[in-house]
Amino acid sequence: MLRAVARGDADALAVLYDRHAGWLHARLSRRCRDPETVREVLQDTFVTVWRSAASHRGGEAGGWLWVIAARRLVDASRARARTEAPAPAAVPPPTAAPSAEERVLAGLEYGDVGAALDRISPELREVLRVTVVDGLTTREAARVLGIPEGTVKTRALRARRELRAALALIAPDVHPLGGTA
Repeated sequence: MLRAVARGDADALAVLYDRHAGWLHARLSRRCRDPETVREVLQDTFVTVWRSAASHRGGEAGGWLWVIAARRLVDASRARARTEAPAPAAVPPPTAAPSAEERVLAGLEYGDVGAALDRISPELREVLRVTVVDGLTTREAARVLGIPEGTVKTRALRARRELRAALALIAPDVHPLGGTA
């Protein structure tokens, strides 16, 4: 598909967009609460794909697309931070009830699991974030993190073991992760 896009096939780009835009939008939305920014980043991602499809070196397109989208989101966040002036103190806007995903992520961040995650090394925590929270495959995680697939697997195994041990120290009577690593 990407080879056809590299040759200038607009129909191939449309098919690629239809296959990947939905999950890219969902993952970008997890990282950015501004729907306009998410839409702009998604559009910029596919413009970049149109311009640079010839540079794709083979393999799954999903991981490559996510790397582009994640980088564009970082660029957009940095640009927004440079242009936004601190807002004057005002009444905070009413907040909507958190979604189930937001509650789970907040539990990961602030609950026992979050405290246990803080106890493991950053590289192990990052592997868990991209494989469990972001739902990437091992191959996609390897591309995003810039490490070999075998390293992703090894770190994921070590991360689960260390997370279990940390949870056992924090909440010895609770077994939220079940199973073995």
